[in-house]
Amino acid sequence: MNHQNSKPDDRSDNVEKLQDMVQNTIENIEESQETMSFASAEERQRIEDKNRRRQDSIDAMRSEIKDEASDRENGYK
Repeated sequence: MNHQNSKPDDRSDNVEKLQDMVQNTIENIEESQETMSFASAEERQRIEDKNRRRQDSIDAMRSEIKDEASDRENGYK
């Protein structure tokens, strides 16, 4: 394999991609909360645990969005 022909790192749309990921994750949380009313206690606990992990991911993505936006403003140095 020739690694010299790899694509350059294109970060130009990372902020938008991350924002889409945040929105999708929020929608997943909302949808799962709707299904909780039909879930057993065990299923509800699994959903709550998963939603906590989703919220952690959202927090991490938002932090990355700030970093990417700052890097974009500074010309990706």
